[in-house]
Amino acid sequence: MNEEPKNIWKKTWKGPRGLFLFWLLILAATFLIILLIGLLARIAAPLGDLALVSLIWATVVAVAGVLIVSFIRWIFCWRNFKRFLFGVACFITLIALFYAEEDWRGKYDWDQFKHQWEAKGERFDFASVIPATVPDNQNFAMSPVWIAEERYDFQDQPERAKAWYGDRIYSEEVSRLFPLIPVSVSGLVGTNWLSWHGLPRTPETSTPWRTAQMTNLKPWQSYYRDLETTNPAAGIPITPQPQSPAADVLLALSKFDPVIERLQQDSALPCARFPILYDTDDPAAILLPHLAALKRCSQVLQLRAIAELQNGQSDKALGDVKLMLYLTDSVRSEPFLISHLVRIAMLQIMLQPVYEGLAEHKWSDAQLVELDPELAKMDFLSDYDTGMRGEMVLCQIGDIEYLRRHPEQIRNLSGEMDASSPVFAQIICRLIPNGWFYQNELHSTRPMMELCFSLANVDKKIVSPTATRRADAAIEADTKRPTPYNFAERLFMPSLSAALRKFSWGQESVDLARAAIALERYRLGHGDYPESLDPLAPQFIDRVPHDIIGGRPLQGSGPASQPLHYRRTADGQFALYSVGWNETDDGGVVGLNKDGGVDINQGDWVWRYPAK
Repeated sequence: MNEEPKNIWKKTWKGPRGLFLFWLLILAATFLIILLIGLLARIAAPLGDLALVSLIWATVVAVAGVLIVSFIRWIFCWRNFKRFLFGVACFITLIALFYAEEDWRGKYDWDQFKHQWEAKGERFDFASVIPATVPDNQNFAMSPVWIAEERYDFQDQPERAKAWYGDRIYSEEVSRLFPLIPVSVSGLVGTNWLSWHGLPRTPETSTPWRTAQMTNLKPWQSYYRDLETTNPAAGIPITPQPQSPAADVLLALSKFDPVIERLQQDSALPCARFPILYDTDDPAAILLPHLAALKRCSQVLQLRAIAELQNGQSDKALGDVKLMLYLTDSVRSEPFLISHLVRIAMLQIMLQPVYEGLAEHKWSDAQLVELDPELAKMDFLSDYDTGMRGEMVLCQIGDIEYLRRHPEQIRNLSGEMDASSPVFAQIICRLIPNGWFYQNELHSTRPMMELCFSLANVDKKIVSPTATRRADAAIEADTKRPTPYNFAERLFMPSLSAALRKFSWGQESVDLARAAIALERYRLGHGDYPESLDPLAPQFIDRVPHDIIGGRPLQGSGPASQPLHYRRTADGQFALYSVGWNETDDGGVVGLNKDGGVDINQGDWVWRYPAK
């Protein structure tokens, strides 16, 4: 009869009732702690809202606590512990099988795709798109002008300039040109780069030929003459009294004469290959600083050529135009889409003095005969293939391969990752199976091979905007729903319509200029423009360019070439145009955006001179 008295408190904590009481205790304690912290921190919220938030968090913590306690109590039974270990082993096996299957399938699918296309002569390795090296003594890119430009670009990081040119950045010739760098319409302070940002804004450097406008040099004259007051460090030569706008602009730009003369001299070299560092582990880290320098130099040459034309110096203007053409062609072999988009921008810059010389009848027949074959060398539809193929190999396959080797770096590319928590991002990215990267290579490359390269008919020089829009729609449908297999396609895939439209506009601009040159040569020989384009060939041009926008298909055989639209105007001039990207004849009306600039998505692509 030595029974101990029953303890009501011990009995209360056993079984489901005990778990419920334990949960209530955690809930109440957590609620009070969170509420007290909120009050002490003086959170600017009503007490009711603060209490509700505290209750929600307390509930979450309490439920988690009960589950953890229940699991611990359950697992301390040996039979349950063996079941748990068996379940863990099964789960790990399933995970291993999942990774093995995904890795094998991704690599197999990618290899099969490559072998299929390699059998047709395609290649997907870096070496297939990187241009061949050329001897330094034949390389325009080794001109001391570009070495000085790179030395300027990396004044604070000279090792980057040395990576391209070595100790040549300190050579005597480079040091002599360095004070004149950068070559820019607004950079007339030379290497006084701290004053660069304090310069007054230049007049607009545009290509108004697309809207039938000429360049007004008076604002440029005022800009350069005012620099004597606004920025005396520029050291611009000016006369005591204003000259003609053209004469004052040429005098100001004469500061760059030594640089341009050296470029004229080096343009006789047969090759151009900038020493881009292709042998990098990360293709996205490849630098292209020379593109900005090339474009700035083209803008200076454009302004100089226009001033020379207005000053009656058409021979010098022709030399500057030909140098602009050479600069535009100097990066033609580069496998980067951006390089070719810069080339197209430089082409538009170059065409402005050509246009103004034709509009004002400043060019002689001999000069036009010299200019036309230089323009005829430009083939932007072939360059579309070069740029997009390089984009595929370097910027799609190359970047995905880099991410496969360094998966944590994906947080630097995807806005969906929180770069502020790199540890979490690295853990998540390292959990991705290798096969998913191979699948992304496949999904990024397949539309390029099956859709992209067939959009431009290089042989017939025809483009179908309708087919291009269908290709974009197919890619959009493929990437509409995000999957582990298409995240790179969603990140890296360029808009085919946007890219091909730019290349088509570049090629059509060349063709319009060549036709306009032939028309001017006809006028010089016959005193007036012809009634149609037919009489131009073969005396004034080998073959009259057609409209590269294909028009309607002929019996399912694909788009057929259509002639450029041409008509004489009442003021004795002409309108010459392509139907443009909308594939509609708008009667020679240019499409404009809200800012008054040309919208090449709308309207026609027109070559027309200002009304007299």
